[in-house]
This record gives sequence, structure tokens and C-alpha cells, in this order.
Amino acid sequence: MTTATIALTELAEKGADIDVLRQMVQFMAQRLMELDVEGRCGAGYDEKNPELWIDATYVKTREAGRIVSVAVIVAVGVNTDGQREVLGLKVGASEAEPFWTEFLRSLNRRGLRGVKLVISDSHEGIKAAASKVLKATWQRCRVHFMRNALAHAGKTQRRMVSAAIGTVFVQDSADAARAQWRTVADQLRGKFPKLGALMDEAENDVLAFMTFPRAHWTRIYSTNPLQRLNAGIKRRTNVVGIFPNDASIVRLVGAMMLEQNDEWSLNRRYMQLEGLQTISDTVPTRLSAVAR
Repeated sequence: MTTATIALTELAEKGADIDVLRQMVQFMAQRLMELDVEGRCGAGYDEKNPELWIDATYVKTREAGRIVSVAVIVAVGVNTDGQREVLGLKVGASEAEPFWTEFLRSLNRRGLRGVKLVISDSHEGIKAAASKVLKATWQRCRVHFMRNALAHAGKTQRRMVSAAIGTVFVQDSADAARAQWRTVADQLRGKFPKLGALMDEAENDVLAFMTFPRAHWTRIYSTNPLQRLNAGIKRRTNVVGIFPNDASIVRLVGAMMLEQNDEWSLNRRYMQLEGLQTISDTVPTRLSAVAR
């Protein structure tokens, strides 16, 4: 029996007000949960996680008397058993390379190994950080890329542009997809020069997933696997509105992530083991050197 439990028992025996006891129990339970969240969110792990999704949700908090928007970064991996797990959580106001580098290094310090592919939106600095820290290939979220691409086409032309780019993703191989990508880019650049330039710049990053086992393609070409998770975070944080500080964000979102890990541990495998064994034992095409 803990000291706190003994104290509560003595108060109850002395006839302490039941409402006071209830408040004390609620406070203790809340504090224990906070300690568990803080401890487990910073815990180490030994599993290899060949594929890693990273995404950000934005919430409001108070900082030096001001209300500011901060990013809540969540990293989710698939381990070599094919199970998803939340690997890290960080709150920060910057998306520059040093922010992402420190986040990925914190995962490394806690034991993250074997990452071959990092999937994310085109956040500033994350490609360089993934290459520098994890030596991993970076996959630019295909869904977010399409939104960026369609922004360069007029409203009446977007369906045509979407269909044209979509022909790339039904190809059977990476080589065929790259050839079709260049064909489509050349067809579109005359009317949409900015779109053509975007396709030239984004080709390797958007098609990176095609160098991995085909059975995984539908899972790894975008950050869609995190959308339900982020929607849940948004619902819960919207109830709070404005957080008093970053620590309170970590406690709330961290508790949600622990619950999500428990749920995923009971689900069937997210990835086929055969494909995971392939990418765990071999090294896919690496990123070219990133200018620093």
C-alpha cells in the first residue's frame, strides 16, 4: 500500500468529507496518468521500424502571454512484426531542418533502428533530416502533392490534370511510372508551366514508394494512414481550445497515443511480413546527397 493510499484510508476512517476525498482521488489519478504519459512517450524501444510516417496537427497554446499556433508532430512506424505503433510525439513552433533533425535524433537516442522509408508531407527540412539522421529514403505524400499540383491548374482543368497524373500511378513498375511521369509533365508544361516545373522537381520523391515491395504500395504512398489519428487529435484538442502550455498538449495527446498503441496491438498485422523481411534485409535506393 502506497503512502498516498494510506493517507486516503486514514482520512476516510476519520469521516472526511466524501467530496474532498473524491477530488483527491481524481487529482491523484490524473497525476499518475500524466507521469505515465511523460514516461512512456520518452521510453526506449528495440524494434526495427522499416517504414515511418510523420505528420503534424496544429493547435493553439499560450506562450509569454500570447496565443500562438504550434505543431504537434506524431511519428508512427510499422515494426518487423507488421504492427503499427506510435514512436514519438513532439510539440514545436518550427518546421525548419533543425527542428526535424532533433526530433529524429531523439527517436534514434531511444533506440529507433532500421528505418528505410519516411513518409510525410513536404514540410520544410524533413527531407534533409531524414537523409542526415536516418539515412532513409523520403516519400513525399502523394495526396498532398496532388493538391499542390491541382493548385496550378484552373478549376475547369483540374479533372483533366488529375486524370493525366493519375495514369502514372497505375503503372506496373517504377521504370514505367517514371517514363509516364515525364510524358505527362511534358504534355502539361506548355499550358501549365508551373505545374511542369513542380513535376520535374517532385518526381523522385513522389515515386519513391515504387522502389519498395508492391504489396506495400497502397500503404506507403501517402500519410493517409495517419489521417484518422490526426482527426482524433483535432477533435480532442478543439474541445480544449487554447492550451495553457506545451506540457498540457503532450499530456493530452500523449494519453491518446498510448490508447492508440493499445488498440493497434490487438489488431491484425498492418503489413505483410514477407515484404517487411525483404526491406529489412536489403537497402532500397537512397536519397541523393542533400545540400546543407
